[in-house]
Amino acid sequence: MKAVGIIFSNIHDNNVPELSRIRTLGSIPFGGRYRLIDFPLSNMVNSGIDTVGIITKNNYQSLMDHVGSGKDWDLARKDGGLILLPPYGNMESSTLYATRLEALKGITNFLFRADEEYVVMTDCDSICRINYNQVIEHHIRNHADITFVYKRIDTEGFSYKNCTTFDIVDGRIVDLHAEGSNIEKEYHNVSTNVCVMKKSLLQNIVMDSISHNKHHFIADVIAPNLGSMKIMGFEHKGYYAGITSLQAYYDSSMSILNANVRNEVFGDRSVFTKIRDSAPTKYGNSAIVKNSMIADGCIIEGEVENSIIFRNVKVARGTVVKNSIIMQNTVLGENSSLNCIITDKNVVIRDRKVLSGSENHPFYVGKGIMI
Repeated sequence: MKAVGIIFSNIHDNNVPELSRIRTLGSIPFGGRYRLIDFPLSNMVNSGIDTVGIITKNNYQSLMDHVGSGKDWDLARKDGGLILLPPYGNMESSTLYATRLEALKGITNFLFRADEEYVVMTDCDSICRINYNQVIEHHIRNHADITFVYKRIDTEGFSYKNCTTFDIVDGRIVDLHAEGSNIEKEYHNVSTNVCVMKKSLLQNIVMDSISHNKHHFIADVIAPNLGSMKIMGFEHKGYYAGITSLQAYYDSSMSILNANVRNEVFGDRSVFTKIRDSAPTKYGNSAIVKNSMIADGCIIEGEVENSIIFRNVKVARGTVVKNSIIMQNTVLGENSSLNCIITDKNVVIRDRKVLSGSENHPFYVGKGIMI
């Protein structure tokens, strides 16, 4: 069952405008040393998919720097491998795409060159581990036209923002609800934005959308064909976190401080990322660290609790960092206090500063800002 992978790196940039203003959603840092694109890309590699096209749009310099030739995912190959697909994929395109279907119109050459039978499409807004082979097997076994992966989530604490949910009867998707739906239910079948279909069907969908001026994959293709096509759901029963807002990014980051979640997401080292040869982290005599993830290359002389510290961060003496996400190359001066803070890269917090957000409203400090 040979499959080609397609990853949309920009589709959900508006979910987290604070972090995607200068980068794609796919290149948002996560978990101390990873980027969001590492999760779908690693899922594909672990599922034996060795031809992967990454659709870009804008602000993708950091994405190109991160994925490079695909060597760190064993995708630097003469045939297939990792292929970055620019937003202007054919001569007919003169404007940046705005939707998933428009993005697919721009990669028709890539689709027609691929010789794999199936296509696995995914976004970069999910933290999960999925074996795509199981999805393809489920798709074939049920003689489906299209199969979507979903996660069943209890209504309590569920945010409807930026999610598509499915109504499923006997495994078949019979109705869907667009982003922002407020239907009262005990649980919701939330789309993980992963779908499988035959490549030939996707080609037909794209060509039909070009000839009939269709723009939206869900609204113009899936919704009108729920009755005429067999569109199935595949339930993902493992850990799943959707990056639908800055709050969701914060919550999902904090969740990996839980050992059970961390072992499920990162267990057996199956999430790959770009390797950087940084020195080990140095802990000073006054350092205190509790329940935190600290990447390499850091200097920790203060106190860090329930926090995620990225590479090459300095926490000076007397400074206390709690419930925070501190990204790469940030410098925290002496005797400062940070609680529920997200700092982007290259931030400087000077001595004796006090910054505090809350668990349901973290405070964000933009890239390169000095306070």
